[in-house]
This record gives sequence, C-alpha cells and structure tokens, in this order.
Amino acid sequence: MTGVPRPRGPFRYGDRVQLTGPKARMHTITLREGGELHTHHGVLKHEQLIGHPDGSVFTNSSGHEYLALRPLLRDFVMSMPRGAAIVYPKDAAAIVAQADVFPGAVVVEAGVGSGALSLSLLRAVGSEGRLISFERRAEFADVARGNVETFFGEMPDFWEVREGDLAEALPQAVEPGSVDRVVLDMLAPWEVMDAVADALTPGGVVICYVATATQLSRVAEYIRGTGAFTDPEANETMVRGWHVEGLAVRPDHRMVAHTGFLISARRLAPGVVPPEVKRRASKNSFSDEDVEIWTPGAVGDREITDKNLRKRIREAQKAAHGARIASGRADAPDASAASEAPERDA
Repeated sequence: MTGVPRPRGPFRYGDRVQLTGPKARMHTITLREGGELHTHHGVLKHEQLIGHPDGSVFTNSSGHEYLALRPLLRDFVMSMPRGAAIVYPKDAAAIVAQADVFPGAVVVEAGVGSGALSLSLLRAVGSEGRLISFERRAEFADVARGNVETFFGEMPDFWEVREGDLAEALPQAVEPGSVDRVVLDMLAPWEVMDAVADALTPGGVVICYVATATQLSRVAEYIRGTGAFTDPEANETMVRGWHVEGLAVRPDHRMVAHTGFLISARRLAPGVVPPEVKRRASKNSFSDEDVEIWTPGAVGDREITDKNLRKRIREAQKAAHGARIASGRADAPDASAASEAPERDA
C-alpha cells in the first residue's frame, strides 16, 4: 500500500458500505460477489449496489428502502471490534489537531489498543510519513491490525506495530531526536517520559491521553520535573448534540461528556533551561501551621454568639410575618411576639 485510498467513486466489491434501513437501523457490510444482507425486513443482494455512487437508495425483496453510504471514519471506529477501550473520535480529532500531526511526520504511538487512534494518525501522516505503534498485549495488537486492514482495504506499508514496552523498545526502534510526535494512551505515561524525551526532536510534541485527574496531575508534575519540556497544557473535550427540527431546537438529552484528559508539551533543545513560570506555590502535604491558617477565625469567618444567633432568629421570624401580611394571611400568629420581652444574656 503506497498511500491512503480515497473513499470515492462507484461501489465495487470489497468496499465497506453502511446501509440505513427502516427505523434508522444501520447495517455495515463488505460487498462481495454473491453476498446478501438478510434481515426480518427481507433480503438485499450486494450486486444491486455495484456501480452506483454513494448516497444511493436500494429496495430489498420486501420493498423496504435502504440508503447506502461508505462509512465515515467515526462511523467505522464506533462499530468496529474492540479488544480494548477506544479513543473516541472527538478525542482523536483533538489529538491530531493539538499535536499538529502533519503529512510526512514520524509519529510514535503507545498503546495501540483496538486501533481507533491509529486510523486517525495514519490518515494524518499519509504515505510520506511513518507511524510506529507499541502495544504490550499481543491480542490487542492483532485486533488493531485487523481493524486497520479492514478500514483501508490493505495494511498500510507506512505503519509498524511493535509488541513490547515502549520504554525498552523505543530506543531500538528510532534514532535519538528523530521523532516528530509522540502520543501516549497508557496507564502511567510518566514511566516512559525519559525515553520519549530522548526520541523527540527539539520542538516535537508529546501528548498524553489519561482518564483520571490523579493521572493528569502526576504526568504534569513529571513533565515539569524533567526540565526537558515546555510547561504542559491540559484540557478535555465535550461534545453535545442538538435536536433541530423546525422550531423544536434543543440540546440532546444525552451527550458524550468526559472520556479523558489531554495533556501536551513540546521538547526543548538539549541543555536548554526554560524560563521560569511564575505560579503560586503548592504543596503535596500539609503541617499543623497550614491547618491553622485555614481556621474560620484566620480567614475572617467569626463564630456566631448565642446573642447574635437569637437576633438572627428574630429577624427571620419578622421577615416571615411580613410575608404572611403580603400574602393576605395577616391573621396568622406572629412568631416574633414571644421575643418582645426584654432580652437577657445567657
């Protein structure tokens, strides 16, 4: 395979096709000679689609109509077999954009999972680039290979899958300073950050996809501690769909909210000390003195006395009585009357 095929032109055998039938039910098929789609609505022969363009409508044996389209990358990712949790299309798009993955780039990925992110990276680097994906588990690597080959129709020759630990295998796979981008989708990215720093070219980008806030904090502090990167930037992407039909315009009841955090940084030139970033001091632990600083009195929150509390009660009861008058319930008993006696300190 010398390039990424363009999903265009008339349907032909071997194409992946997404058929949308009655009640918006979708079926994704691979066109083959003699093939048929059997549902409880009838039979649709694959040969009916051959030679027709995307967006055509076909009728099955029972008269039901099906819209035929080649699946978009996001459609394929959401329906493909999964050996591990996938990187959602919204996050894959953000990774490609934030890491600035460009045609011809040399990109390292770990781990490959089910190949969802690999598909986006392969499209971004193109046939002039190179993607090296690392995966610890052989079964996950097999699933990823199958999904990538299914989507492209053949195995891209600019993609290499290596089984093993990135920290140990990366120095043998690439020359120091030869990698443009590194994408880490793994449990503990900080464990491989030193190897990543050696592999990245000055100005190169490392971007990590992590699921929890504790992972985010730890990888950020490790990146800062290496002194080899710019100050990391972190964010998350949320997508909320909208229902738009005539004047009925509202947000969807369901949305793809938090899936993971992205944190990225750029490789500094060897030996360079970055300018100091001024920020408020933070501590990983606290002492008795720290606790005392945050007592209510220290921050101006005084403890209320019994006398003051009784005053607050009278004010509340008076306000309640005024509300009763305003609502026409003036004959209701005034709870504040009992407080008209001279006040005495306890």
